[in-house]
Formats: sequence, structure tokens, C-alpha cells
Amino acid sequence: MTRYAAATLWREITYLAYHLHWGLDQLLDLEHGDRITLLEEVSTLNERFWQGIGGGNGE
Repeated sequence: MTRYAAATLWREITYLAYHLHWGLDQLLDLEHGDRITLLEEVSTLNERFWQGIGGGNGE
């Protein structure tokens, strides 16, 4: 079994808590794969948002 770095876990939890407004217990209950999927999806939404703000083509 590979240990997951505590600092990495906290960065992921903090990112999701900030964007999703979920509580710590709810985020800690996520399976690793689900947490990674949420991180990727939230990141994609943020990128699309910032592209729109920065004068992107809006797609």
C-alpha cells in the first residue's frame, strides 16, 4: 500500500472545500478516485471561466 502525502491530501481537500463549499468530513469520506475526478472537473470549470474572463472565444 502506498502512503498518500498528507500535504497533497490537504491541498486537494482545501481546493475542493474552497470551490464546492463542502465540509471536511464530506470531503474526507470521498474515495480517492472520486476526489481526483472532482479535482479535474472543478479545474476544468475554472479554466473555462478564466478563459471567458480573459477574452477567450466563449466556447
